[in-house]
Amino acid sequence: MLSPDDTIVALATPPGRGGLSVVRVSGPRSLDIAARLIDCPTPLAPRQATLVRVAIAARAARSSIDATAPVAAVDQAVATWFAAPASYTGEDIVEFSLHGSPVIAGEVIAACVAAGARLAGPGEFTLRAFLNGRLDLTQAEAVRDLVEATTPLQAKVAFDQLQGALAERIGEIERQLFDLRTRLEASADFPDEGFHFISPDETREAIRDALGRIEGLLADGRRGRLVREGIVVAIAGRPNVGKSTLFNRLSGVDRAIVTPVPGTTRDVLTEAVMLGATRVTLVDTAGLRPTSDPVEREGVARAEKAHAAADVVLAMLDRSAPLTEDDRRLLGTADRATRIVVATKTDLAAAWTPAELADQGLVDGGAVVEISAVTGSGIDELILSIDKVAGLSGPKEPVYISNIRHIELLGHAAETLIDAASAAALEIGQIPEDVVLSCLGAASELLQEVTGERTTDDLLAAIFSRFCVGK
Repeated sequence: MLSPDDTIVALATPPGRGGLSVVRVSGPRSLDIAARLIDCPTPLAPRQATLVRVAIAARAARSSIDATAPVAAVDQAVATWFAAPASYTGEDIVEFSLHGSPVIAGEVIAACVAAGARLAGPGEFTLRAFLNGRLDLTQAEAVRDLVEATTPLQAKVAFDQLQGALAERIGEIERQLFDLRTRLEASADFPDEGFHFISPDETREAIRDALGRIEGLLADGRRGRLVREGIVVAIAGRPNVGKSTLFNRLSGVDRAIVTPVPGTTRDVLTEAVMLGATRVTLVDTAGLRPTSDPVEREGVARAEKAHAAADVVLAMLDRSAPLTEDDRRLLGTADRATRIVVATKTDLAAAWTPAELADQGLVDGGAVVEISAVTGSGIDELILSIDKVAGLSGPKEPVYISNIRHIELLGHAAETLIDAASAAALEIGQIPEDVVLSCLGAASELLQEVTGERTTDDLLAAIFSRFCVGK
């Protein structure tokens, strides 16, 4: 673990040329180090942006920052001092907003190091914010998610978590378990007093309520992970139904080869795209049909694996041709909960209607999206259907949980509460309070691991090592 007592420095903006470069200095010596670099008639005032001249001692004298060494102005900048504890890290922070030249930023960082700072490690500023109580661990992880968000929905979920939405709900559950444990322990400590501080029925009800809250968060976990990681959408169907044409239409590039010859696609093609507000990985697959060609047979096998792993499957049917056994087989094997039946080639004369499919029990009523990948007709409706099937279409409730670490810990907490509920379900007078208390304590510890009240140096190192330097 890096020492929290050092003063650290790093570039807080992306490397390269731009309008501005921001150099951030944090730690007990940040104000002193900044004073050695700036030419300003008055001292920096807290939370007041000050126009300064940045003047750095000659390179040969940098190791000691000799006050008599010649200096050279390198930039006119804006310096801002955030006094502890009212800063991002909870320490004194000085930020230099410089002109966006890598050379200037590099000179300033080198001068800060020569004056006694050290280069910050990945995520060290946010780590210090966590260690100093400015953020809990879920909020710290949300900082990284917000920086890496590529869709508006991802940014919203990360921002809600940064505001403490998940920590607040976990805190409510933990307080509930703490109250339950306190009353059970009091009852166990005074077994001969002729009364209990909580009845068996109240115990069972409290455990069920806490378990229900955790399960509610976990039920939202799939939707949250899809927001965080994006949706995998596989395009399925027999040869020549228009899979590759749709793939090219949705991806916006001619990645897949389109020809009148059936079986053109032999392998799995993928393309990451934005569909509406959702990040989607499109998967174009080989046409599904029996074949003796070993190459095409391997392509079909890979297609079936891709369909099984996808979050949404577009089961494509050629509306301009009669249904085939391959079409019926696809409709029979695709999971109705995750599939969208797509009737293609609506720019041609129709050989059947969606109502006829519903009458035969092949699809649910009104569950067919009709499109033309050539003209673009119906594509907007298809995109809305993808969001709806994935559970991301206009969510009424915010997404509270999306991080796999949180999901796994909450899952283990739910398992321990199930064990507690089983023990508490015994007849009155036979409830093993020590077993119930042990399970409740284990569940509380797991919740504390989510928010970081209980953690290890190894866990913190693993989490913050994935951050960018300067955040």
